[in-house]
Amino acid sequence: MSQPQWRRQIRYIYLRFLRLQGSPEQLARGMAAGVFAGCFPLFGFQTILGVAVATVLRGNRLMAAAATWVSNPFTYVPIFAFNYQVGHWLLGGGPTQTFKDLDTLNSWMDMGTEVSVRLMLGSAVVGLVAGVASYFGGLPLVRRVRSRQLARKQRQLEQP
Repeated sequence: MSQPQWRRQIRYIYLRFLRLQGSPEQLARGMAAGVFAGCFPLFGFQTILGVAVATVLRGNRLMAAAATWVSNPFTYVPIFAFNYQVGHWLLGGGPTQTFKDLDTLNSWMDMGTEVSVRLMLGSAVVGLVAGVASYFGGLPLVRRVRSRQLARKQRQLEQP
């Protein structure tokens, strides 16, 4: 019986992850840059922002592009609503806004400057915290995967 399509896809992504070039630090910096960029409501520009930040931080650009998918069609509304609440809390006062339709940039811009400022500030703060957390969480993960990979290669070389 063959594996379901989704299992093959996950295995393919995992193998691609194993083959990424760069030091564990570069990969973790790329992940952090992508997570940071993924926290912003810049549909279509998150990947560009993630790759640009990874370039500045000397991180892996491919990892950054992949990590921007922390925000995807399933997580847009919860992430951006949370980011708005963080920005609202930091700036204080004013009525809170509910997010129902963020499918287009125009619908977001129609909410006004005050809401946009709160959302962008919250996105920057949440992105910074999430980026730092993903760096320090991702670094040991990448190191562990790399050490297992090296141990597997050594075992293969030792076998006759």
